[in-house]
Amino acid sequence: MKKDLFRYFSLVVFALLLACSAKQEQAETQVADEDAEWPLMDEFHMVMAESFHPFKDSANIAPAIANAAEMAAVAEKWSNAELPSKVNNDEVKADLQTLKTETAAFAELVPGGDEAAIGASLKDLHDLFHKLQDAWYKGGDGHHHGDHKH
Repeated sequence: MKKDLFRYFSLVVFALLLACSAKQEQAETQVADEDAEWPLMDEFHMVMAESFHPFKDSANIAPAIANAAEMAAVAEKWSNAELPSKVNNDEVKADLQTLKTETAAFAELVPGGDEAAIGASLKDLHDLFHKLQDAWYKGGDGHHHGDHKH
């Protein structure tokens, strides 16, 4: 009888340990998955790349003008979204608010602004975006720009 009770108790303890271990692993995986991507950064990056690189590569400001309203809308959405834990800090929050404000100003500038002012503003927005991107990659396992070249 004692032997059966010991086996039963051992089995219950083993089952509890196994269950707790699985829950801990699931929680750790969920946190890692949340910090694996920042979809709104990627969304803004696409609009920025489509706007900035034609200007940088061949002084073509037309894509930036065409994308100004979309860039401002994505920046606003990004600034109002919940931040991943590795970039949830005051500096990133402030930079996102600045990006929101400056992209809105950029969208207002493009209809009648001269190309030099539009280009300067676009470069400043690009630099601010890269500051946010650096915070993301440096907040993780290091700096990474993928195939993004400068």
